[in-house]
Amino acid sequence: MAVEKKIHPEVKSKLHPRSKHRNRYDFKKLIDSFGELEPFVKPNKFGDESIDFSDPKAVITLNKALLKHHYGVENWLIPEGYLCPPIPGRADYIHHIADLLGESNYGNIPSGEHVIVLDIGVGANCIYPMLGSIEYGWSFIGTDIDPIAVENSKLIVSENEILNGKIDIRLQSNPKDVLYGAIRVEDRVDLTICNPPFHASEEEATAGTDRKLKNLKLQKGNKIEKNFGGKNGELWCEGGERRFIRNLIHESTKFSSSVFWFSTLVSKQSNLKSIYGALKSADAVEVKTIPMGQGNKSSRIVAWTFLSPNQQRNWRESRWNAG
Repeated sequence: MAVEKKIHPEVKSKLHPRSKHRNRYDFKKLIDSFGELEPFVKPNKFGDESIDFSDPKAVITLNKALLKHHYGVENWLIPEGYLCPPIPGRADYIHHIADLLGESNYGNIPSGEHVIVLDIGVGANCIYPMLGSIEYGWSFIGTDIDPIAVENSKLIVSENEILNGKIDIRLQSNPKDVLYGAIRVEDRVDLTICNPPFHASEEEATAGTDRKLKNLKLQKGNKIEKNFGGKNGELWCEGGERRFIRNLIHESTKFSSSVFWFSTLVSKQSNLKSIYGALKSADAVEVKTIPMGQGNKSSRIVAWTFLSPNQQRNWRESRWNAG
């Protein structure tokens, strides 16, 4: 029996208004930009052109097409088994956090290479620095505890002329540190971003993958693979998201005058109470929660600063509006 064709909204209204991904994927244009996508595009059960999102190769190839078509990234590759991020959600973080900087600058989003953003846990995909650099011209520092991830992100930068000189990838030599060793004495960072490990154990991460694949209607008996990949440090850490963010907050107090805004994604709403408690104990001057939503999933960004209103004004004038 034929499945009735699904009616889709014209615009994905939950995505940020400046997102390049608010409309449904135009596979014809994506294939025109990146022909290697064509073999993966087939009608789904509703008769719509799509890819098999349970197939890691299809997901990676879609990302390559999106990056080339929308952002001009010619060469993007990740080692086998490493996290392949869903680009629309990553772009949303960048746009929302740009708005946060704009709110701190009389409504004008600071842009250009003099704006420095630290990506904590850049991974092998280098996705946040790529998007932020291309969309707003920002300079990035990307840190990671995984040497392979660091080398691959460096390779992505070197292989794309539009990224050269704009992204500094650093190995975090102590895996227990978040900001120590990542921010140097001379650094002034306008913003930190972070997509922390979600799970508290490898078993929990595997169970989460199984649920995701079940939701994608992977047939019983097929080999289970992480369709978006992910190594241990990318998917889980001891104590999970809550402990990681509390450690980030604790360390952020030591960099209170060298960073304007600290921020992190918070996937689990149940962790917010603990995070707000830690921020109160740390004497954060200002805390903001920014809601995000992609499809059926809801998330949020929590951002905080230790700068007083006077310090914020001096920062604006000296770094964003000088000259």
